[in-house]
Amino acid sequence: MIRIGGQPLQPETIRTRYGSDSIKRVIINKLNDSDVSYSYRTIEALDFELDSRAAIVRAAVSLNDSYFSFRVFKEAKCNPEYWERTDIGGFLLKPNVSPYKAIKDILKNSRLYGTECSTAIVIVFYLGLTEILPEELFNELFSNLYLMNWKYLDKDLGVRSFNNIKDTLPGDCLYVANPDVDPETPEWQGENVIQLINGKYYGHGIGIRTIEGFIRALNQNRKRGATRSAYLTDTVVRPDYMYLYRRYSSGLQAMASRRI
Repeated sequence: MIRIGGQPLQPETIRTRYGSDSIKRVIINKLNDSDVSYSYRTIEALDFELDSRAAIVRAAVSLNDSYFSFRVFKEAKCNPEYWERTDIGGFLLKPNVSPYKAIKDILKNSRLYGTECSTAIVIVFYLGLTEILPEELFNELFSNLYLMNWKYLDKDLGVRSFNNIKDTLPGDCLYVANPDVDPETPEWQGENVIQLINGKYYGHGIGIRTIEGFIRALNQNRKRGATRSAYLTDTVVRPDYMYLYRRYSSGLQAMASRRI
């Protein structure tokens, strides 16, 4: 159930406000049909999460359709106009470069980029937020971007990890583990995937598939004599949308006051 300011969200509001967007409709229906109570102070806070999740889903599909390649860290590549490739394969934002434009460039010039799956998911989150946040605010929030993996995430993204989440939603990142991975190909020890809609997920290097499809792909990269199948873990990674909404709201107010 969804509650706005303590009151249940009315079915008519759902139909009129979210009925035309297929991704948002999937999310809102799953939230509202759940026996878990999802509370938002305002309808605008709910809108922000729905808009962000839908944008993340679209970003995942766009990245899959681009020329962004799968590469292990030692072979990672990026556009030197915006990024410095570090010795360990990360992408460090260059000084005096717009973070917003640098993230957008990953799609615009996708042939110039390649890395592995956890960094790709981080990129998907940022790409989604470029569709939600004004460029000025995005640049203020994420002025020190370093793209590599979860360890180096900008704290202002507010990404959190959860276990045993009852309702996974489009825009969430899930993890398919491969416990008997071939030691010759450690990059296939697991796959980070973004939940899309219609039972599909995006994982960099494998593409868009069902969870069963990812399991089959990972099982092809097991050591000789392997007895354990790849499997979907109970870990869910998602941005803290409440935190981001507060930063978004206060940022818009600050931007407006500066223009007065």
